This record gives sequence, C-alpha cells and structure tokens, in this order.
Amino acid sequence: MLIKSLVEKFDPENQFDVLVNSFEQVKVAWETNVDISKIKLEKISNIVVSGLGGSAIAGDLLRNFLRSELKLPYQVNRNYNLPSFVNENTLVIISSYSGNTEETIAAMNDALKMKAQIICLTTGGKISELAEENNLTVVNLKKGFQPRYALYSSFFALLKVMQELKLISDQSEIVKEIIELLKGKGIEFSSENNRAFQLVEELIGITPIIYGVSDFTDALAARFKGQLNENSKVHAFFNVLPEMNHNEIVGWETFNEMNNKYKVIQLNEIDYHPQVVKRISVLSELIKKVGGTIINLQSDLSNHKSRLFDLVYLTDWITYYLAVQREKDPSEIDNIHYLKKVLTD
Repeated sequence: MLIKSLVEKFDPENQFDVLVNSFEQVKVAWETNVDISKIKLEKISNIVVSGLGGSAIAGDLLRNFLRSELKLPYQVNRNYNLPSFVNENTLVIISSYSGNTEETIAAMNDALKMKAQIICLTTGGKISELAEENNLTVVNLKKGFQPRYALYSSFFALLKVMQELKLISDQSEIVKEIIELLKGKGIEFSSENNRAFQLVEELIGITPIIYGVSDFTDALAARFKGQLNENSKVHAFFNVLPEMNHNEIVGWETFNEMNNKYKVIQLNEIDYHPQVVKRISVLSELIKKVGGTIINLQSDLSNHKSRLFDLVYLTDWITYYLAVQREKDPSEIDNIHYLKKVLTD
C-alpha cells in the first residue's frame, strides 16, 4: 500500500481525507443560506471579487465556469486597493477564508469608503468583525481547512451568491452533477496506482510550464501553478494562449533538453476556438522539434462546467501526490508564515 505509507509519513494534517471529501464542501456551500436583503439589486452595474490566494482563485474560476452567462462587467482584485471605478453601483465580494488576509481587509475598508455594496465570504476574523460593525451581508464558510484546500467551499458559495442575486440562471443541476463527479473521483484518486499518482512520475525533478487558454482554462492554469508551489514545494509557471503566441513562443527557439528541466502541461478543452486549436498544434510541433515534452490534460465529460472541475480536482490530486512522493508535507507553507510574521512585527 504505497499511497497509504506516503500519507502516513508525510501528511500529518491528513489533507488526503480533505481531498477525498471535497464533494462535501460543495454540498455544504450550496446549502448555505444567502441573505441578499441588504443588497440593492437594481443598482448593481459591475462586480469586483477581492481576495488573495485560494480565496481569489475561486473568483477566477467563476469567470471560466460561467463564460458568457454573466452579463455584468466582472473583475478579480488582488491588492490592498480597489479599482478607482468602484462606487455605490459596484457589488464588491470580499473573499477571505481566514478573515484575516491583510490585503483583503484593506480592500474592504476601501469598499466601505467608496460606498460599494458589499458581501463577505469568510469563516470569521477581522472581516467578520468589520462586517458586523457595518451591518454587511456575510456568507459563513465551513471552518477547518487551509484556504487553498477550501476552494470548493469558496467557489460554490460564490456561485450561490450569484444565483441568489439572479445574475445567473439556476445552477442546481450542474452542482449536483459536480458533487457526484467529485465523490466518484475521490474514490478513484485515493486508490492505489490511480491516474493522478501515475502522472506524478512525469513531473519528478522537472519544472512544469502550464499552458491554458484565455476565458476557458486560464484560471485552471493559475490554480494548478499555485497548488504546485504550495502543496508540492516546486517552482512552476503558467501562461495563456493566444497571448503567449505573441511572445513566449519565441523562447522555445533556444530550448535545450540537456540543460532545461522543463515539461509543458497543455490544458485542453473541446470548446476552444478552431484557431486556438491550430495554435496549440503549431506550438506543440515547435516544442517537440527542440526536444521538449508535452503532457496533455483534457476532460471528456459532456458539460464544460463539469469538465472544468474534473481537471481542477485532478490537478489538486497531482500536486498532493507530487508533494508526498517528494517527501514534502502538503500542508506546510513555512515561507508564507515567515513573511506574514515579518510584516506584522
């Protein structure tokens, strides 16, 4: 039982079970009561989701998930300050799982000064205190996870907010589908010699370069990269097509497989524009021509929303297994804790 042995040795906080039970996060988040009575729906003309790390990536993934469904201007903010256009017609969603993210607290104070309409997604902390002081709407997330492992809580709570505000159609059926998907995949990916565990063999000792496509898989690429950094403790980089075809593609001219320990992970999706498919084909040809290696990841499910979370979940497991195979704790983030300590001293 190789997987069981690795989990016992290198996963003291048991993130293995957290991943297996991700479907339960979705259920709890989707069943959470969202009170929108304080929000003036008719005034909302644009939306800003403000957060960092795992709390922000939910906002990015929502953009890929909804694609053309969301009709209002929508932006994810990762900063101490909000964009200057924010006003009383802006819905600002403050997303901080811990409730104590320094930058997000500052952005929340900005939102209050700019008289924006505010909804908070959090488990408590300073965000909850500020919300209570200012009589703001709070969606309480389930406690007990590290923020990046709580993505499924953060994302589906955010999706529920959008539905309750009637900014999108009813998502209940697709959410049920995703719950069953994650439940089944959790059993699959926790078994010996599963696909995620096998894929890790191709990533040992190399630096992954992840390519997604704007508006389809760019948020997935960013999530995968971040999980490789935090869970696996490796450098990883990502870029998106078609933009990288106008710059980064040239860098492959000088690639030398003897001196460069890189592998490309191409995120594929059946709904890509035909010209993007051609671009990926040419890019792959050029990379292989100089000795580069490409790992293609694609879901074959029928719905693009399920396909997105099929790959989010697969890549989460890949980063977990890469951590324990490298004898690293998939929970530990010492450098982040050190940085926060220095900033508050």
